[in-house]
Amino acid sequence: MRVLFVVFPATAHTFPVVPLAWALQNAGHEVRVATHPDMTRPVTEAGLAAVPLGRGDELDEIIAYSRDPALLDGLAGDLAADPKDCPDWGEKWFKLTRLFARLRPLLEDLAGTTVRWRPDLVLWDPFCLPAAIAARLSGAAHARLLWGQDTVAWLRGRSLRYRTEQNADAAWPEPLEEVMQQLLEPYGLPYEEELLLGQWTIDPMPPGLRPSVPADLRYENMRWIPYSGGAVVPDWLHARPSRPRVCLTLGVGGRGRQLFRESGVPVADVLAATEGLGVELVATLTPDQTEGVTIPDHVRVVDYLPLSQLLPDCAAVVHHGGEGTFSAAAALGVPQLIVPMPYWGERAAARYATERYAGLTLEPAGFSPDALRDALGRLVSEPLFHNGAAVLRQELAALPGPADLVPVLTELTRKHARTS
Repeated sequence: MRVLFVVFPATAHTFPVVPLAWALQNAGHEVRVATHPDMTRPVTEAGLAAVPLGRGDELDEIIAYSRDPALLDGLAGDLAADPKDCPDWGEKWFKLTRLFARLRPLLEDLAGTTVRWRPDLVLWDPFCLPAAIAARLSGAAHARLLWGQDTVAWLRGRSLRYRTEQNADAAWPEPLEEVMQQLLEPYGLPYEEELLLGQWTIDPMPPGLRPSVPADLRYENMRWIPYSGGAVVPDWLHARPSRPRVCLTLGVGGRGRQLFRESGVPVADVLAATEGLGVELVATLTPDQTEGVTIPDHVRVVDYLPLSQLLPDCAAVVHHGGEGTFSAAAALGVPQLIVPMPYWGERAAARYATERYAGLTLEPAGFSPDALRDALGRLVSEPLFHNGAAVLRQELAALPGPADLVPVLTELTRKHARTS
């Protein structure tokens, strides 16, 4: 069958589709990945066929973050939602629907692509609602492919429940209606819930992280395969470390970069805090983050290394709670010290790891050199956390891998395909 992936134009959204795209391609299916012209390189570097989507100047405001990493320092946590503590869920839902609207310029191009190429299945990023509409226009089956907590379904369910509980006339307007009206009216299509939430959803996150969502949604679990690009393996990474190796990484999404500024703890103090723990600290920091910083002897600074190369020999990882880093560490059985920098589902990921004894949480407000040293010392030395991380790894390894999911997708595609 022909499968078209539609990806939100950001590196952190592109990497998670690669393992499933490979699996489909290896099974003999035709695979293409549609994304903004500026984001085709990570697709082609993964050996996949890229389809430039939209004009180069469209989505400039979103693409700007990929063109200029300095802008990442301005990202905010407007879309961060913790289903267990989110009193401002209405505001989050409104802002999320505005993000949906910003992808509207892609619809015409996507519709043209799907009508011409005729994919059997469209797998789309949960932000890319035009992909669902394009699939409907071409008759293809379609499903969401998550890369993190399903905040979209949770907020939609929360909004529906609120409207049911309130007098309909007094309820605040549903912000989704305006967005969907603008998307659907040009094509004369009626709104259906699957155009927001897919005919089904592929979820690579641990099942225990899934929030409460509308009951009629179908999910297919998929094991997370750590992938964040390729790189030449440095010589020092061939040998096993002589002392516990700890990775400090702030992810590729950008919100993690704000840890030092928001906590008020300089990079130099963070690096020095781990001295005396008897560990080797591998810090993935950019040159601008270490400018003027004296690097201690036990610290190795690298600009970038794929986590799939670095984490297998690590005794612990310190990070900001991004889903990509959390999932890679969980899949590889590495205890995690999470300082959640809210951007999407970081707090839920931190709580999940902590409750499973697969890690510890250090709130940004309490982040200090002493707190970092104490928590990291526990993670490295106490068997409780290594056992918890190993148990979590075993549970996740039992989930279907991308290749296992291929026949399931084939059957679901056959079931949902439209003949007109």
